[in-house]
Amino acid sequence: MARGYMGELLNINLTTGTFEVEELDEKLCHDYLGGYGLGAKLLYDRMPAGVDPLGPQAILGILTGPLTGTPALIGSRFVVVGKSPKTHTWGDANCGGYFGTALKNAGYDGLLFKGISAKPVYLYIDEGEYTLLDASDLWGMNVTELEDTLLARHGQDVQVVSIGPAGEKVSLLAAIMNDKERAAGRSGLGAVMGSKRLKAIVVRGGMTILMADPKKINTIRRDYLRQKMGFFDTLHKWGTAGITADSAFSGDSPVKNWGGNGVTDFPMEKAKKISDDAVISVKGYKPYACSACVIGCGGRMRQDAGPFALKLNDGIGHKPEYETLCMLGTNLLNDDLPSIILLNEICNAAGIDTISLGGVLGYVIECYENGLLTKQDLDGLEMTWGNSSAIVEMGRKIVEREGVGDVLADGVWKAWERFGKIGTEYAVHIQGEELPAHDPRFTPGLAATYYLAATPGRHTQGGELLGPPELELDPVDKYHYSGQANNHYKLVTSMEVSQAAGLCMFGYLSFPYHALRDQLNAVTGWDFDDQAILKAGERIFTMRHLFNLREGHNPLTRNVPGRMIGDPPLTEGNVKDVTVDLKLLLNELLNVFDWDQSTSIPSNARLHELGMDFAIQDKLTWKVPVPV
Repeated sequence: MARGYMGELLNINLTTGTFEVEELDEKLCHDYLGGYGLGAKLLYDRMPAGVDPLGPQAILGILTGPLTGTPALIGSRFVVVGKSPKTHTWGDANCGGYFGTALKNAGYDGLLFKGISAKPVYLYIDEGEYTLLDASDLWGMNVTELEDTLLARHGQDVQVVSIGPAGEKVSLLAAIMNDKERAAGRSGLGAVMGSKRLKAIVVRGGMTILMADPKKINTIRRDYLRQKMGFFDTLHKWGTAGITADSAFSGDSPVKNWGGNGVTDFPMEKAKKISDDAVISVKGYKPYACSACVIGCGGRMRQDAGPFALKLNDGIGHKPEYETLCMLGTNLLNDDLPSIILLNEICNAAGIDTISLGGVLGYVIECYENGLLTKQDLDGLEMTWGNSSAIVEMGRKIVEREGVGDVLADGVWKAWERFGKIGTEYAVHIQGEELPAHDPRFTPGLAATYYLAATPGRHTQGGELLGPPELELDPVDKYHYSGQANNHYKLVTSMEVSQAAGLCMFGYLSFPYHALRDQLNAVTGWDFDDQAILKAGERIFTMRHLFNLREGHNPLTRNVPGRMIGDPPLTEGNVKDVTVDLKLLLNELLNVFDWDQSTSIPSNARLHELGMDFAIQDKLTWKVPVPV
């Protein structure tokens, strides 16, 4: 087995309460690396098409990568994978903290759960030994209370991933949490975990992760640390909160539910209240880092007084990051930082994705402001722009599925349907996934990423905005839509390798591009060159896409939110008059990947080149719709 891997997966059947330890295949690891690359291939092979994502045949995976838990910059990540109950496509959610490293130290590269338990349970792994324990007394606990209880029960040296009440109630906004605030937030996979009545996973381990050349990887780490660049200093000082104000002004972050602009609707004096120094000036602020992290972008703070005082942990909460500050701030015209801190903590405790919650709240506010919803429809709440008290209360209702919150708890697409399909232009989503806080009118390449990737509406898939220093890209103006595809290919495929290998995206973006290749080779003993890195990334990107094609899902038939591409364009602000030519971006990108322009099915020649001949036969049975 290649180094960097523990060499085993643990399969858990929750219906029968039985386990199977499975040896990892080295070629499979070489081809798909780990994380969602390996996960996509495993679930494609083991889950038949058409499975109910909340049913017993659905598999929920938690997987690490070969760089997770190693000295690599920054190898701390794990990925949750499954079929999304929200989009009914491939689903995955990436997370940091300490759990990924702990899982490998406990002897496993990943866990695969199938079936549904008859009662609430949690998985306990102690130095490779495993058992399912009764979680009936834990069901109903929030994430903070649960982690404290499990650490008191099993020792302070264990690591925990869990769902909160939102996952138990199968909210399609539900996240899977660890370290009380770290969220595998997207795709609604917390609902899958809740449907299986799996409350938590607790691991302890002290096993060594063997590496091909330990001396070399430590030397590489030291050498590249001296070359930190890009986003590093901003992240180290403020975390992602450091870019909130500038993003609102530039047009990068959504303003007024994607219908406004930062210059006139949320000017700098407002944006600065929820950005950089304002955030880290909150009482008692202390930064902290994930496992083996050299950046330390996280933080904790105290908010124990005022109308938005925190109720848990003696008033200590977690710093809201960029996505939360924008989706609950700029997106809602809310410059009340204490309200955002409180709602962020409510979401952490319940296990809710703050990106999606912000999208739902934006839809509700705009419907209310335009007379499509009334106070009576909204349990008496006056949902107006910037009404921080109403925003927090509606957020609480959604978390608890209370009153109208039950209508909203499965996302903007479901809410739009349940309200009678009102306010269509205000329901900003792709295939049911609310868009994150980066606007393609500012970064046009993201339009293709949001639209085409296996997990729709995902900014962390790469594409113009996200690339490390020294990745050689063609010098093309971002608003010149032709000629972008080669750059997009490099950005997406290299990001796929980083994510599947277990690197934090911020480590990938803060050091020279070749750190990815050099670290992967030093840990595994393989010999990837630059071209092999890109091909591995393309294989992973394609594998996730094949999962969707077999489900009968063609991304080219997805809805396109007009506001995402500037249709119609804004008339004010820094991205006024911009309409992204998504069709041209997609056509050229499909050509680069050699996917059919109508079905999006990869050509036989490309599948063969990627070593994916199995799909040449499989695709003969697929029933893929085509755009009308």
